[in-house]
Amino acid sequence: MASVITAPTYDPITTATALAEKYVGARREQLASQTRIAAATERSLTDLGSAISSFQTSLAALTGTGKALYTQTATFSDTAIGSGTAKANATAGTYSFFVQQLATSSQVAFSGLTDDRGVGGELIVKMGTESFAVDLKKADTDNDGILSTRELAAAINAAPDNASRLTASIITTGATSELVLTAKGTGANTEISLDTAGVTVAAGDPDAPPPASSLVTANGSMRRLVRAQDAIIQIGAGGAADSTSIQQASNTFTNIDGVTMTFVKAQAAGDAPVTITVGPNDTATTANVRAFVDAYNKLTTSLAKLTYSGNPASGAAAGVFANDGGVRALQDRLVNLVRPVGGASLASFGIVAAKDGTLELNSDRLLSQLATSPNGLDKLIGSTSAAGASGIASELDKYLKVWSDSANGQIGKRKSATQDLQSKLGEREALIDQQFDAAYQRYLGQFTQLQNMQNIMNSNVSLFDALFGNDKD
Repeated sequence: MASVITAPTYDPITTATALAEKYVGARREQLASQTRIAAATERSLTDLGSAISSFQTSLAALTGTGKALYTQTATFSDTAIGSGTAKANATAGTYSFFVQQLATSSQVAFSGLTDDRGVGGELIVKMGTESFAVDLKKADTDNDGILSTRELAAAINAAPDNASRLTASIITTGATSELVLTAKGTGANTEISLDTAGVTVAAGDPDAPPPASSLVTANGSMRRLVRAQDAIIQIGAGGAADSTSIQQASNTFTNIDGVTMTFVKAQAAGDAPVTITVGPNDTATTANVRAFVDAYNKLTTSLAKLTYSGNPASGAAAGVFANDGGVRALQDRLVNLVRPVGGASLASFGIVAAKDGTLELNSDRLLSQLATSPNGLDKLIGSTSAAGASGIASELDKYLKVWSDSANGQIGKRKSATQDLQSKLGEREALIDQQFDAAYQRYLGQFTQLQNMQNIMNSNVSLFDALFGNDKD
């Protein structure tokens, strides 16, 4: 007798898995798409933030406090005599000076010092018209009753009113030592001397006169290693009857507006004056302007990539922010900010906008315009400094902070919203997993019962075949 069970058989686990997947499939696919978009949005916000931050850093480096795109140099005719720098506002021209003498630091030495017992009182160290005191009793830091030469030098260096204006050092010369004092600054008012009138020495024998301190003795034969003096330069030729002298404590002079000159060598009588030529540095200026253009282009290129509308014909995917009105508004605003209405324009200085929104630099036009208007470009681009914010740079920086501000910026707010969405998507994923598990268990139970029923029926059919079958041997 043939089997009457013709229904197909099902593996409960495979069937339950397939049906449970089908049950949640549409929701899981939708969730996966939303999760990919949220992750891409977060990455793109990070990229946008980095691009804006990079541009702001470059902008501050070029237009921050004390910065200028237009660059000048101060060139010495003899670099062995000195060097100089010039700010953008310095008046171009050639200036002549004769370096009569350089400013020097005082340096003195005291010989024959020994480690003295019972030294106390107060040592006065003088520097020009100023002075400071050294407590010699406290200078004996190991409290052995002996003031060593090294303790003396350390006490001078550590004196509160010294404030690193001079340094004391010890040079050992056989059985005795030499104390060397060197002024940190330069100029006639750094001349060093000691007042030892307040130095005391405890008597070992009450009936004997107190011994003399080696410091007091050494002060009587102080040697000047370097005499302190001011720097003196003369405008024009040295020794001329009508020349004007400039005297000061430092070898760095700022007497010409916007120019800093540092002299390192004095001239001999009869030497020709050294000339300092102040003028534009075309190479450095062009490099500064190109750096501004490159930084701007890097930002606009990043924005163009993020807002790209895509190309279905070539299969090019759209940017994450292709349909984001806020990011497109940022892109448009940047273009408008570098095209101020009225007055001078960047184009007049050779900085021209291309069709794709980037900037191009014509260096010949730039230098030609700067020749007639040296400070015109810096006035137009302006500054991002807090004290003097102005021009295009200030407007760019101010607008970009609407996006980059760590407390209330658009990027921070959007990231927070995206992260909240990702958290909710994670909760939805957990819910779908629960729904899948519930459906799987339901289907597994149903098809397990079906499998058991089929097995029972097949067993009964086999029994009937055995009892009533017509097959003969």
